[in-house]
Amino acid sequence: MSNNNNRVCPVERAGILDNKLRRWLQNPQKILKPFIKEGMTVLDVGCGPGFFSVDMALMVGKSGRVIASDLQEEMLQKVSDKITGTELEKRIILTKCEQNIIGVSEHVDFVLLFYIVHEIPNQEYFFNEIGSRLNPNGQVLLVEPPFHVSRSAFEETVKKAENAGFVESKGPNIFLSKTRILKKG
Repeated sequence: MSNNNNRVCPVERAGILDNKLRRWLQNPQKILKPFIKEGMTVLDVGCGPGFFSVDMALMVGKSGRVIASDLQEEMLQKVSDKITGTELEKRIILTKCEQNIIGVSEHVDFVLLFYIVHEIPNQEYFFNEIGSRLNPNGQVLLVEPPFHVSRSAFEETVKKAENAGFVESKGPNIFLSKTRILKKG
């Protein structure tokens, strides 16, 4: 992960990442339902203000866990503010990642990379780290925005994932998004 301010969405823009219009256009429950089951441990890299993390916590149920990781402490505080005093507080583990390192030691069943990989300067290292934390039958949902990531840049990202040992397949249709499913090869 990089703290390069021209690449990372600033906290001041968190409102555009978590609002009713986005929830209608990119409904977390609909997007994630095929991938997340009760009891899973899932990782939301670049969780921002928790747009997906909260729904993921509902989906994994009381026996599951969500690791919400972000480079910015202020984004993690926004997630904390949402879940403090609720039962979700027990399900969501907030983790501040470091520059170029996610820093998660647990193995996970599912990883969400939603509009985040284009912000990462060392994608090869990043995909290797993801692969080392993903359980054998685990999946990664890679989603990138078309307005920041060209088709060729997206295909280059997918190639870097393949070079790290992932096998890719067609991802779900998500509004304003390029998608792939990644699995360990």
